[in-house]
Amino acid sequence: MAEVLSQNEIDNLLKALNTGELDMEEMQTDSQRQQIKDYDFSRPSKFAKEQLRTLEIIFENYARLLTTYLSGYLRTPIHIEVINAEAVTYSEFTNSLNNPVILGIVDFAPMKGSIILELSSNIGYSIIDRVLGGSGTGIDKIREFSEIERTLLERMIGQWLGLMREPWENVAKIHPRLEKLETNSQFAQIISPNEMIALLTLNIEFGDKEGLLNICIPHIVIEPYMDRLNTKYWLTPIEHKDDTEYHLYLETKLETAKIPVQAILGQTYITVGEFLHLQQGDTIPLDSYFDSDLKIMVGDLFKFKGKPGIHKNKNAIQITDIIREEDY
Repeated sequence: MAEVLSQNEIDNLLKALNTGELDMEEMQTDSQRQQIKDYDFSRPSKFAKEQLRTLEIIFENYARLLTTYLSGYLRTPIHIEVINAEAVTYSEFTNSLNNPVILGIVDFAPMKGSIILELSSNIGYSIIDRVLGGSGTGIDKIREFSEIERTLLERMIGQWLGLMREPWENVAKIHPRLEKLETNSQFAQIISPNEMIALLTLNIEFGDKEGLLNICIPHIVIEPYMDRLNTKYWLTPIEHKDDTEYHLYLETKLETAKIPVQAILGQTYITVGEFLHLQQGDTIPLDSYFDSDLKIMVGDLFKFKGKPGIHKNKNAIQITDIIREEDY
């Protein structure tokens, strides 16, 4: 424990500081100077750099999945990549929005609260044009979205949200659901303007069009899972559980599984002309003899040889030989 100063020592120390005999900066070590940082109380930062980097990795994976999905769905090359991840206040995000805007308010269950997906209007018009059979050029003049266009966008964004589950698996088993789609930024006040958010910006290249997809994640929504947004949590080795019971369960299920078994009496080849002239009572000779071993097939594999017979008044095959793998 550090030595406790007496009252006289404290008075002398304060007196020395007031007279200039003692310089506080000279008393600080290099490590103490490095720990001192400016803090803006009007914009408290609640996201560490490592946490923002982890979010960036998550959405890089999401961007790849979304690229594959949209390229196949719209039948045209699309490229999506993460270009920025930063912590800003919610007011800074909403002040940068223009009307009309495409804002998807998303229930981010099991997390408490909502996140926002904001898609550039020009990309939205191009996607709608492509879905309706056009070339994806969109429109030249920005206008309000019709009800049909809003419905198409809601269905499309709903599909996009399903792709988020896999990238978020290491953090939480999420079930995102589109609550509503807004085209006016004034109706998107889901949290206080001074609240901090993580803003992930994805760039979308669609033909000769280029636009942004912004994902706004409020700190209050993701706060219970913040300790999982670091690489240490992801790289922690998973304890290996005893799989003996599971293996026994699989063996039991495999032993009771049904597989097709058939005995082949023989084979032959005839011409199409002979086939067309077949009559009732005709005889087709096979390539085997009455005392030949029959081929017993398990699925598509020749596994046994056997002799035909009768067992309990039913046709039966007695296995006479087992075909090993080396016999093939």
